[in-house]
Amino acid sequence: MSAAHEVQPRAQFALRSSPFYELRELQVEPVQDCLLISGAVSSFYYKQLAQEVVRSVCREIDVVNSIHVW
Repeated sequence: MSAAHEVQPRAQFALRSSPFYELRELQVEPVQDCLLISGAVSSFYYKQLAQEVVRSVCREIDVVNSIHVW
């Protein structure tokens, strides 16, 4: 099992626990040796915030932000 698979639950929990409702609906998936964040939010601020939330709990893993801003 890769490191990304091991930390994925922690990253998903961090988003689900966010006080910002839009971040709770995002998905985190392990892809090779990185974490992929996907979903949609209403602003670039939330897109960046989601990335930083995931990075804060998974500093040792690369994060790919594929969140769509609508």
